[in-house]
Amino acid sequence: MRPTPRRLKRFVGRQLQLAAYLAAPGDGRPQPRIPAAALLWAQLIGQVLREWAFHAIEALVRSPARRALGVGARFGDDALGYFTAQCAPAPTRQALVQVVRRAKRNKAFEQSRFIGLAVDGTGAGRCAAARCPLCRPVRDAAQQITGYDHRLVLLTVVGTGLTLPVDVEPYGPGDSEYAAGRRVLRRAVPALGARFADYVVVDGEFATAPFLHTVGDLGLRVVARLKGNLPELAQAVQARFGPRPPMATFQVGRDRVEVWDADDFDPWATLRWPTVRVLRYRQHRPDGTVVVADWLTDFPRRQVSARSLYLLAKSRWEVENQGFNDGKARYGLEHIRHHHAASLLLCWLVVALGMTIERLYRLRYLHRGTHPPYPAIALVRLFRLSLGAPLPADSS
Repeated sequence: MRPTPRRLKRFVGRQLQLAAYLAAPGDGRPQPRIPAAALLWAQLIGQVLREWAFHAIEALVRSPARRALGVGARFGDDALGYFTAQCAPAPTRQALVQVVRRAKRNKAFEQSRFIGLAVDGTGAGRCAAARCPLCRPVRDAAQQITGYDHRLVLLTVVGTGLTLPVDVEPYGPGDSEYAAGRRVLRRAVPALGARFADYVVVDGEFATAPFLHTVGDLGLRVVARLKGNLPELAQAVQARFGPRPPMATFQVGRDRVEVWDADDFDPWATLRWPTVRVLRYRQHRPDGTVVVADWLTDFPRRQVSARSLYLLAKSRWEVENQGFNDGKARYGLEHIRHHHAASLLLCWLVVALGMTIERLYRLRYLHRGTHPPYPAIALVRLFRLSLGAPLPADSS
């Protein structure tokens, strides 16, 4: 049977067990006239169809395709704006956690030895004037304000071959990506469960003692980029690895990778680790490009080889490529649908949930047997084609 929006809705309600969430997503409207279930599902199926603007969703639900979409009522874009501004984020966050927990329970990651969580921040929507508490001023070289943008941190499952967004944490003026990253970890990791993931992978700005301690207190290992913010360790690594030939060379795909690996570097003054392990890799790509990077970790060498650690470090790019790049190019992550702080957060969470649902449906649920999985655009085309197909009469 070909995939359709109504079959996707059944998958979300039954296989992912989100029927209760779809019916009651945390609606805070005092006297709702349009059911929250219709407004929420219209947003989710709009994400999958890549019609994420409120005007586009309005056009869909006011068209003859509404019944095929599984949306139970017509409404306008102002109804979506009011609904998202009044909807609590906690149920959608819980739905995201529930989905990725069920994915693991259903062995969606069974081919992976380690499950990682990547934390990173990005911008998501600019405007000319400040209109909500999340608007952050953008300044030029002379420190003059040239506009405002919005920032968020995304937490994503990585390292499994299936990149799934898990949570979103915004940060406004006076806040930081670093603080938001700690908040999202402290909230999401206990919700996912102590044994859900094995490690957290982050860029260099998170390589501070407080952040590394936060990860350790949550029961996870950490893999962090080593940059100039830790000058003593960086100098010690260069002094040891610089004059030496690589310890090992291996092939990853079409790339040749040389590595240096040592687990006895001294920690800096505020870090409570007994020693620090550092991996340096030099990646030679077929086009002649050479990439050199250093990473620090508390994974012991007896548990994770240099090759495996290289792959864990590389999993950080999934949050960039399958998280931010996909989210902005295909799912409207940068688009401001309704300029209200609560609405912005809920829409970002719905983007994350829509991406996670689409990937589980396309890459796991539909990929049963020997046939290859649908490419993302092929699934969108099948959904769009199904909107014009006649539906059986509703005899209820």
